[in-house]
Amino acid sequence: MNTQNENMVPDTTSVVPELQMRDTWDARAVSELIRSKCRFGETPSFLFVGRKEAALLREHLAGAFGAESVATLHQTYYMGLEVVEIAVESFVFTAGRKVSRTLQDPISRRPAWRDAEADSMWHLRI
Repeated sequence: MNTQNENMVPDTTSVVPELQMRDTWDARAVSELIRSKCRFGETPSFLFVGRKEAALLREHLAGAFGAESVATLHQTYYMGLEVVEIAVESFVFTAGRKVSRTLQDPISRRPAWRDAEADSMWHLRI
């Protein structure tokens, strides 16, 4: 019994889908959904899709990468989120949490020119 995967999948009877797809995959709507759930350097980590949306996503990805490359969505990432196909007819939901790490170069950590606090350390007084 794999309780870790069971805890990860949302309860589709009590959780309302966040998007409704029509007859094509709407990448813009998914992007806006992800942005709406990003705050304070954290983003969702999972994109849960039902059977209908999984088929639409496979079709969308097949157009870009070829049908043979998306035979399954297992271990597939879309817009930085791990895609999890669940056994319901139609469902789109983002969940989980991951921290966005930004690279900092040494120049960006330097004090601003004439920064009052840092400037006081650099004055040579005679």
